[in-house]
Amino acid sequence: MIKNLILFKTSAILLLCMAVNVSIAQNKEQKYIMVIHGGAGTLTRKNMSVEKEAAYRAALTLALQTGYKTLKAGKSSLDAVEATIHVMEDSPLFNAGKGAVFTHDGKNEMDAAIMEGKTMMAGAVAGVTTIKNPISAARAVMEKSEHVMMVGQGAEAFARQAGITIVDPKYFYTKERWDGLQQAIKEDSAKAVLDHGSKKSMKLGTLNHDFKFGTVGAVALDQAGNLAAGTSTGGMTNKKYGRVGDAPIIGAGTYANNTTAGISCTGWGEFYIRNVVAHDISAMMEYKNMSVTDAAAAAIEKVGKMGGDGGLIALDAKGHVAMPFNTEGMYRGTVTEDGKIEILIYKNN
Repeated sequence: MIKNLILFKTSAILLLCMAVNVSIAQNKEQKYIMVIHGGAGTLTRKNMSVEKEAAYRAALTLALQTGYKTLKAGKSSLDAVEATIHVMEDSPLFNAGKGAVFTHDGKNEMDAAIMEGKTMMAGAVAGVTTIKNPISAARAVMEKSEHVMMVGQGAEAFARQAGITIVDPKYFYTKERWDGLQQAIKEDSAKAVLDHGSKKSMKLGTLNHDFKFGTVGAVALDQAGNLAAGTSTGGMTNKKYGRVGDAPIIGAGTYANNTTAGISCTGWGEFYIRNVVAHDISAMMEYKNMSVTDAAAAAIEKVGKMGGDGGLIALDAKGHVAMPFNTEGMYRGTVTEDGKIEILIYKNN
């Protein structure tokens, strides 16, 4: 009788332990190690062909696969961010690198920034026209100079000396972007047409043309627990006067801090600059002890209340991710530490 009772109790304890372990496993949160974006805007199924959607999903998947392989190989989050953004800069689908939009003068002027969360070192370039992968030039500024930002011909000269790939400006030509410029000029040659506008942009005397953002960005968390963030963009269709948006401005469109999060933004740059969005998220996390999800949502709400639109991606040091936006959609994707990739475009998926 006693022996049977002991066996019964032992079995009961084992069953209880198994149930607890299953419950813990089921409740364990997925740890994300990379999140990317390819721009936000009026992205709906009704204005997206099946072929075009498939192309975007394939490009975003390739970008995440590249970043995942880099991280799994034990390389740094900086390496992963740079390699991932290369994929998107080399694709004509996005407003960065090969797919950069044209200025009023018919040029492609690109901006990029990268930041490392452990040391909080950062680098950026703006208004460059001959650098194949501006994100690599931004990293060179961070690692091979005492500066944070370089612009125009000076940035190009430095990039050349640093061994960054230089191309003929004709490399960046795509018919779709060129046609976009011609249509913008036709609509109103005296007004800049935002490549990432909204109806609210009329407040600044601008028109809307294609209602989309194309800026690309990536945030990664490596095996050492270090964060890095990067952003690259071709800016604004039909822009004039050497306009620069938020992407290359540390704290506005790009930021990384191991104690809080890595952030990359996409949207109407002027509003992200005014709100110092990327750093604001980090500050809310550090000073108000807010989660990355709540802080990111609060930052986008501020942008919206001021009249701007767009989105952002954020990843904290524990692997929690946030991807808020106030537009119809945002090209975005994540990969977990076990390699599960998820690609999203619209509000609901």
